[in-house]
Amino acid sequence: PLVLPSANRMRRSTDFGSVVRRGTRARGSAVVVHQRLGIGTDVPLVGFVVNKAVGGSVVRNRVTRRLRAQLAQRLAMLPADSGTVVRALPGAADATSAQLGAALDKAFARLGAGR
Repeated sequence: PLVLPSANRMRRSTDFGSVVRRGTRARGSAVVVHQRLGIGTDVPLVGFVVNKAVGGSVVRNRVTRRLRAQLAQRLAMLPADSGTVVRALPGAADATSAQLGAALDKAFARLGAGR
């Protein structure tokens, strides 16, 4: 699937803050992945942070769409009650979807996702 299901989207700022502050993190070439286990949900929640350092609004939206599609393909490997926040680094603006996927895989391998 290329679409991240609505039930898996992180929406509340308190969820973002909790995962970023209390979770573990790992860096890929174009992303930093924060993950926290045991957030109290039945499904994994995923959120994205793409700030102005990445580029203008068009670039940020493109990066977000690419990351969302890559995470939708990797959703099954995330633990059920986990929260994951993907923060794009400035290099993500020039990265292809395949490169973003490889950066995510590298970060998840460091986190030990799929436990």
